[in-house]
Amino acid sequence: MSADSYSCANSGGEGHHFGDVRESFKIMATTSDSEEEVKLVYLVHLTMTSNGNCKYSCATATETLEWIRASIDFINPYSFFWESHVVNFLTHELWKAVDKEWIDCLRKEPVEYLVQIPSGFVQDHWPSSLKKFITTSSSLAFPREQADLEKVLPNMQVALLNAVITQGMNPKKKHEIEALAGVVSSVARDVETNTVIDVGAGQGYLAQVLSFEYQLSVIAVDSSSHHGTITHTRAQRIKKHYDARKHKSSRKMPKTVTCCVLSSDMLKGLLAEQDTHIDMCCSSVLLTGLHACGDLSVTMLRTFLECEQVKAVVSIGCCYNLLSEEEEETKDDDGMCGFGFPLSRGVKSSGLHLRRNARDLACQSADRWRGLGKDESLHNFEMHAFRAAFQMVLSKYFPETLTTSPTIGRQGKAFRRIITNNVEDRCSLFEKFSQSAMHRLNLNNNKNIDFAGIWKKAEPFYEVIGAYWSLRAALGPVLETLILLDRLLFLQEQGVEAFMLPIFDPTLSPRNIALIATKNNKRL
Repeated sequence: MSADSYSCANSGGEGHHFGDVRESFKIMATTSDSEEEVKLVYLVHLTMTSNGNCKYSCATATETLEWIRASIDFINPYSFFWESHVVNFLTHELWKAVDKEWIDCLRKEPVEYLVQIPSGFVQDHWPSSLKKFITTSSSLAFPREQADLEKVLPNMQVALLNAVITQGMNPKKKHEIEALAGVVSSVARDVETNTVIDVGAGQGYLAQVLSFEYQLSVIAVDSSSHHGTITHTRAQRIKKHYDARKHKSSRKMPKTVTCCVLSSDMLKGLLAEQDTHIDMCCSSVLLTGLHACGDLSVTMLRTFLECEQVKAVVSIGCCYNLLSEEEEETKDDDGMCGFGFPLSRGVKSSGLHLRRNARDLACQSADRWRGLGKDESLHNFEMHAFRAAFQMVLSKYFPETLTTSPTIGRQGKAFRRIITNNVEDRCSLFEKFSQSAMHRLNLNNNKNIDFAGIWKKAEPFYEVIGAYWSLRAALGPVLETLILLDRLLFLQEQGVEAFMLPIFDPTLSPRNIALIATKNNKRL
């Protein structure tokens, strides 16, 4: 299977969103003599305004590598952004690495503009170098607008889910399950398999929809025995509903397996074990995973390549910050070792190392920020300023804690309020923020901490942190694209037919890119 072709062109101008001017999906399909066969040629193009409208595609390994190299060349001079973390903005004086002209320009811009920078927003009066940075970032990022799935996958049919099978799902989860289940069913038909392995199945939402709505045989694999119990109990209740509605239902419940999948060998062993089950044939299977965390998505890709019976994979990754990363050269250059990044020979040969801060940045959501209003944007930047100032507290009074990279969690909701410009009000809130953070870190609050003095040092940079955060965040979509293209290239280097497709609404589900690969290719 391949997919559809689309291109996106960027153009400048006052208040332009470069993500908004991307063209919609354009199908380029050719049918064979048999009308049942449709071959979709999937060519992803990005058009950049700089240097003569240079185009990028990931239709072939050569083109994917070209895109990757262009992205690496672009981000390398800005390593001071993606190797750092905003919590160290004040302690490490991070603003000093940024072009002063950019900071001076953005520090007075409305916050509503700043939060849109990661989506490619620019103003005509901004410095040309700043506009080039933003537009190039946007141009190198994989387009996120949800595809018209029924056009991209001609044999796809999306089942509308009833209230019984969606019980317990929030709107985001329902949206994801409806779309992914339809895609998985379409790919399964394409490779002529009826068995699906749902890796990282959680409470079994996807597995149950595939079983009861699409009549597929499903094995739901999760590391939590509690999730397995919930999946089984929930499936029993749903089956009663379908049995009552259909009188005699032929639908099978998903089989639940508790297993912590740490390697492709473990997943292959699990497949071999399930093949002996009297009701389950694993001689031809499809692997899928909805937001399989960290290395788990990578393990699925390796299993797809190594295991003959796995005919297709539909993977949507997440939690790039939890990926293991190879930082030293290894004799194994085929990507089959245990690291989550890099996978492909092409990225390995570049010597690129992202490390934790960059991978964490790749997890952020430009599409959600774009929808923030003025008060929400101000609150967002205020929390970042408080957290950076609290790092000064830790550095001065609790330096030993910094070696452990302390995490205080999200405190935003606890500090929501009407935003004011009162400096004393902010100082008081900073003290409350710090005390709450100290409590979460189990730090001794008996020390005579000069919160007011620290905030006095931090406050002059209050309006700068938003600009820095926005510029750094503009690299997030490029970094995620690099991680995803590395996975795609890894498959393409093995001669696999593979493509990437945005299957969710990115405002609902930011990690919306599905990596789809099949073994239709006779070389495999």
